[in-house]
Amino acid sequence: MTRRTAVTAAHPDLTRADAAAPFFSTWRVGTPERQRQTVEAIARTWQRRPWPAGDLRSYHVYSGHDGETLMHHAQWASEQAYESFAKTHRQERVDEIDTAVPGIERLGLGRYRHHRSRERAAGDDRVPGLIVTVRIDFEPAAAGRRADWIDLVLKALADEPAEHRGLIAAHFHLSADGGHVLNYAEWESARAYDDALAADAGPAAELWERVRTYPGVKGFTGSRYDHALGLVPA
Repeated sequence: MTRRTAVTAAHPDLTRADAAAPFFSTWRVGTPERQRQTVEAIARTWQRRPWPAGDLRSYHVYSGHDGETLMHHAQWASEQAYESFAKTHRQERVDEIDTAVPGIERLGLGRYRHHRSRERAAGDDRVPGLIVTVRIDFEPAAAGRRADWIDLVLKALADEPAEHRGLIAAHFHLSADGGHVLNYAEWESARAYDDALAADAGPAAELWERVRTYPGVKGFTGSRYDHALGLVPA
């Protein structure tokens, strides 16, 4: 069966080794009220059905602070397992959700692999109060340098822990198409994130400038989310 996660254990573990095929997608639903309606429609649709596959580790939904969008994160054992689900189980779920909340715009599915993380410190049991995703687009010729860019970011974070004390963890994913990096960052709160953005340049200022001006980087797109729904096998 399908189980909704408890609030205190809601968030996924993005470092789990048995989820080799993480997927992220975005739906545009239009308003905060439709965000809430869609989240509950997803919960009802999934909870009334058996968990669709053992190779689906978890499925999570996040409400965008823009009041319009929902982000979806599914942890699959493999892309082949997802393709099997899409052929046999996905459409009936989509149809039921669309009946409950007509007019959802699905903006595409991104396929990734987890590359590296700045993991939470030992003994840190904080529950994230804010999820921030940053998409970093690269020129085609620079796709092979994405891992080096991630290493640079992690070095900058390690060099100034005090300036990022509100950051619980950050998880870097490489897109399967080679075009970008997705950073999924867990923050203690929106205020902690804002404080980090507003802080004066710290000891890693030079490294952060190299991050921003890294050769081949085309641009950065950031989004803020609240965790809204977690579904796991019962």
